[in-house]
Amino acid sequence: MTLQERCEILQFADLGDERGKLVVIEGGQAIPFDIQRVFYIYESDRDVVRGEHANRESEFVLINVAGQSKVRITNGIEEFIVELNKPMMGVYIPKMIWKDMYDFSSDSVLLVLASTHYDGKEYIRDYDEYLKIMGLNCSQK
Repeated sequence: MTLQERCEILQFADLGDERGKLVVIEGGQAIPFDIQRVFYIYESDRDVVRGEHANRESEFVLINVAGQSKVRITNGIEEFIVELNKPMMGVYIPKMIWKDMYDFSSDSVLLVLASTHYDGKEYIRDYDEYLKIMGLNCSQK
């Protein structure tokens, strides 16, 4: 299975009507895990890079509910970039996948749904360490 197949682009139904837009996201249904944590990133400059880590245990779904941003996703071998620019679209990021979020528009609100509560010990924040854990050497990146 390729990295892009593992990191599926999710489309959520727009259930809005003449009163306005409505998108419903339910854990275990619209996304492949039960939601344990929710956070969002906003007022990040276009030049700021967020994320820059992989997680040993957590899975994520990233959704730009306003504005837009990009996500670089890699496993150390394959890499692709997702532009999140619709509030009814998200990207699923499984365990042990490196992610960088960047190129935030001035009105960007990036909503993140996580499968676990926060535990800083499960974060891998050094890319070379990540490559070693993945069984790759730094020259393969």
